[in-house]
Amino acid sequence: MRMKSMVLPMMCLIAMLLTVMSRPAQAQDLAAGEASFQICKTCHGQKGEGQLALNAPSLAGQFDWYLERQLKNFKEGIRGADGKDIYGSQMRPMSLTLADDAAVKNVVAYIKTLPSAKVKTTLGGDAAKGKALYVVCATCHGQNGEGMLPLNSPRLNNQHDWYLLRQIKNFKEGIRGKHPKDIFGAQMVPMAMTLADEEAMKHVIAYINSLDK
Repeated sequence: MRMKSMVLPMMCLIAMLLTVMSRPAQAQDLAAGEASFQICKTCHGQKGEGQLALNAPSLAGQFDWYLERQLKNFKEGIRGADGKDIYGSQMRPMSLTLADDAAVKNVVAYIKTLPSAKVKTTLGGDAAKGKALYVVCATCHGQNGEGMLPLNSPRLNNQHDWYLLRQIKNFKEGIRGKHPKDIFGAQMVPMAMTLADEEAMKHVIAYINSLDK
């Protein structure tokens, strides 16, 4: 009898769980996201293409999960809090204009609708030499710089070379990736150390830029 009395509640619980799991994910509000993006586009451009003059990277074409994580990192002071991270510190107050997780998801959903633009080479560098150096990067970021969700690695092949150079330097100099809560950023620090100097950085970035086709 006791076993039978437990069956019905268990069946009800399973039914409730299946109902919750079968519900479609809540759709993001693109209109709200576009409204929030009005602040973002001041620096990142009308279509999220990025602007060198304002040191703002390209957003269009990047993974939504990566953009969400970086916005949350800025909001929580995990990124952009280091006194030497001049441009990162400019992003922190911008991220705080997004009131909550829903607002973050909305603006990222809108960014996801923007077309990815081909980036221009500005640094020089030898792509042939960079190809050999990129072998280490490919382990996480993919053979074509396409990024990998299972390894929490962002897409690289649609990003401006000047931004990539600055971030590699930031990782190498401990400006980024040192916060105890920046788990994935911390993984990049030893990878940046494999590049001996700025010349090596420019070579590998030149190769990454060659993958943007």
